Amino acid sequence: MAGFAKNLLGAAAVGVGSIAAYRVFVTSGGTTASATSAPKSKFTATDDYPDLKLHNNVMAHCMTPDIYARLRNLKTPGGYTIDECIQTGVDNPGHPFIKTVGIVAGDEESYSVFSDLFDPIIDQRHNGYKPNDKHTTDLDSSKLKGGNFDENYVLSSRVRTGRSIRGLSLPPKCSRAERRAVEKIVSKALGGLNGDLSGKYYPLNKMTEQEQQQLIDDHFLFDKPVSPLLLSAGMARDWPDARGIWHNNNKNFLVWINEEDHTRVISMQKGGDMKSVFERFCRGLKEVEKAIQKDGYSFMWNEHLGYILTCPSNLGTGLRAGVHVKIPHLSKHASFQDILGKLKLQSRGTGGVDTAAVGGIYDISNADRLGKSEVQLVQAVIDGVNLLIKMEKRLEKGSPISDLMP
Repeated sequence: MAGFAKNLLGAAAVGVGSIAAYRVFVTSGGTTASATSAPKSKFTATDDYPDLKLHNNVMAHCMTPDIYARLRNLKTPGGYTIDECIQTGVDNPGHPFIKTVGIVAGDEESYSVFSDLFDPIIDQRHNGYKPNDKHTTDLDSSKLKGGNFDENYVLSSRVRTGRSIRGLSLPPKCSRAERRAVEKIVSKALGGLNGDLSGKYYPLNKMTEQEQQQLIDDHFLFDKPVSPLLLSAGMARDWPDARGIWHNNNKNFLVWINEEDHTRVISMQKGGDMKSVFERFCRGLKEVEKAIQKDGYSFMWNEHLGYILTCPSNLGTGLRAGVHVKIPHLSKHASFQDILGKLKLQSRGTGGVDTAAVGGIYDISNADRLGKSEVQLVQAVIDGVNLLIKMEKRLEKGSPISDLMP
């Protein structure tokens, strides 16, 4: 498999070989790709236009008959079409009060070939991010100020992101061979990590019952996708082939392979030391990238969209820095959600998306992904959570917090 993957991607300086070079051209302005024509349909674009009248997702709000007509007969060099991109949003209308994105990319080139639709979606999802805007990447953890929370309030700290291997299709489109190539490339890189980052890879289809139970007990194991959003996007094909989990021996640096993205990278630990979590996160990402570059590969990245991932919501940094914080008084305050909005933070229950908080414990994280660097986003979480804790302490004493309002 290593030989196959290397023949596929080559060993050029940026990790893009013959097939990948045909598929993608990296310019100073970002990534552009030459589209090809899909087979002509005997039906018109009007005949084939999806019924989106009752849909509440970003794709449905941005799609128009004119855009669909322009994109319908195009496909990326890798063979992905606009109908494949939007299928998840067509099949899943969304919730009246929860606006999902409704579109996925099947490869890096999807974002340029279908830019007529992706650009307005990105603009809406990322607070006015325009096609000529440029993204900044910054993984210098020494720039953080503070980052040690009061552990009477912060129970755990975590930073996660995703990375994609250039030249290989993303999970909605990838073939079995491409998925296995991702596993081979990434697991080899992770196997070369040393010191506190050294660990072990557990393929889902080869782990023992004992290993499986331990990963469940550690809350590391991810299961076959059951979400209609992921199933409609085609991300559960061939499960569990070429999927797996790697973690270091200290169990505070974790990588999922071939779930929603090629990789999901997580640094975490109990308590409030976000600075250490982010330092390990940055160091681990740099070491993994260095390792794959030695073998001739690279991550998908350009100066417009930053790191390329499957869902447009995760473009840029793909970063979610969060803490489990106990704020029972503040969370009942009438201005709680308004406070979070002004701090560019978001809340969810500790069980994940769409779960309720228990005992006043919330998962608080950054709302932005694109247009701000990793350091900026983690700093916003640090400053914002410190303010939330300060407000909670005031409310515990029955004191007002009006002077602390952002």
